Amino acid sequence: MPHVETTPDTDRLTEMYRSMVRIRRFEEQVADLIVARELGTPCHLCIGQEAIATGICEALETTDTIWGAHRSHGHYLAKGGDMRALMAEIFCRSTGCSRGRGGSMHICAPEVGVMGTVPIVAATIPIAVGAAMASVLRGDNAVSVTFFGDGSTEEGHFHESVNLAAVRRLPVIFVCENNLYSSHMGLLERRAVDRIPDFGSAHGIPGLRIDGNDIGEVLKTANESVERARAGDGPTLIECRTFRWRGHVGPAWDEDVGVKRKGELKEWLTRDPIARCADELQRQGVASSVLDEIEEQTRQEIADALEFARSSPAPSGNELANHVYRVAG
Repeated sequence: MPHVETTPDTDRLTEMYRSMVRIRRFEEQVADLIVARELGTPCHLCIGQEAIATGICEALETTDTIWGAHRSHGHYLAKGGDMRALMAEIFCRSTGCSRGRGGSMHICAPEVGVMGTVPIVAATIPIAVGAAMASVLRGDNAVSVTFFGDGSTEEGHFHESVNLAAVRRLPVIFVCENNLYSSHMGLLERRAVDRIPDFGSAHGIPGLRIDGNDIGEVLKTANESVERARAGDGPTLIECRTFRWRGHVGPAWDEDVGVKRKGELKEWLTRDPIARCADELQRQGVASSVLDEIEEQTRQEIADALEFARSSPAPSGNELANHVYRVAG
């Protein structure tokens, strides 16, 4: 990562490095558990995309809210969600963050502003806009962030939500994690042009394209967008270019997903956001022993979370009807 004005100070960059390592190692552990058939819930991994969740959430306060989709372990951890509770949820245990009801794709931690993740494409985008409108009505100056993939920009939910947010100048940030594939289809197999930021200008808001694997650039853009939102100047659309290393779902390396990916993974491995951050930290004088200590602390934290999840009970059958509602006829 080049030394430019987007580079955070050493202490802040070190903590963001820690955040990315926690996400990466946690998901690698989850991948191993899937291979070992200890986990059955479908898992969509964000390995290779960690800088986006970390950089965006670093710019937020605890009272700001985020909304995710099916690939949201990183968002949860970056915003301050408890690792033990996430591991337990993936094990579908009662101590999980969704009490064992959600599995990998339905996670929440309202105490730190993680209000929910939903695997339906584009589903949480309008909810995030509603949260931003509620913030305006309450006058609490909170910002709402919605994370979604490139495929979501092809849904009506997305365009209707951006339009409403623009008209009302709502404090919401639209973060498109563009990993160039929607499930198994490449970007230009689904659209005529590669210009997602243009959707911002079409609706009258800033539309930005950034390197989603550059933690400094992500943080700088997030800070500017949050400042704009808090000042009452409305929403921003940020397209973060990145690439998923594992499959659309599951632990396998994403080299062939039914359509040949032409060797893109090999190229993107050289753009590893964690390795780039480590290079910058060492350029700033951080000893390799500090980075090694972060790895060891993360390993211990994951081992603790795994032990907690394995020893936690499954949800009781007596709770099956809890949180299920019907409209009286």
